[in-house]
Amino acid sequence: LVSVFCNENHKENLPVVILNTYGNEGKEIFERCNKIQTKKFILIAISNLDWDNDMTPWFAPKLNNNDKDCLGKADDYLKTLIEKIIPETKKYVNISYFAIVGYSLGGLFAIYSAYRTNLFSRLASASGSLWYPNFIEFANKNTISENIDKIYFSLGNKESKVRNEVLDTVEENTKKLEQMYKLQGIKTIYEENDGNHFKDTVLRMVKGIRWILQ
Repeated sequence: LVSVFCNENHKENLPVVILNTYGNEGKEIFERCNKIQTKKFILIAISNLDWDNDMTPWFAPKLNNNDKDCLGKADDYLKTLIEKIIPETKKYVNISYFAIVGYSLGGLFAIYSAYRTNLFSRLASASGSLWYPNFIEFANKNTISENIDKIYFSLGNKESKVRNEVLDTVEENTKKLEQMYKLQGIKTIYEENDGNHFKDTVLRMVKGIRWILQ
């Protein structure tokens, strides 16, 4: 399901923010961005995704018995995004640049997508699942798109305090990536929020969008 949010018929060029959502938070996020008066932008929110598969770059086994394996279909979903969803957008709006934003596995996908396409200029990974197995190794071995000029990272201050040796790497990995991109000349920020992974999810995405639009 693809939803487009904008304030009016703009003649000016505006940034387009692609937001992959787990639920259907697009409307609330756009309204809250307006409330805090971010710079003008157009939001394309995509929901009803096959979350654990569409947002993951390669196979990873389930973390616990209540979970399921991630099948790693991000490349297939990215192809759909680039070949179908985005060309449709270009028919209706004047675009200055594309940004991509996501939460949790959506934040992982946002970073991963910048290794697979030059389409995006700005990224926001809010509480991104950067614990994902082998992602740090992948980032070290590959080159991120030269078009990226800003990347926003955030985490809750309790997210790495978990009894799982995979998940507890999230803070260390996020900080490593932020510093690595900064050394490559990309403008980056790491912001720490109060709480665990599930607290203030909409607010965390709004903060990421505000920063990349500045």
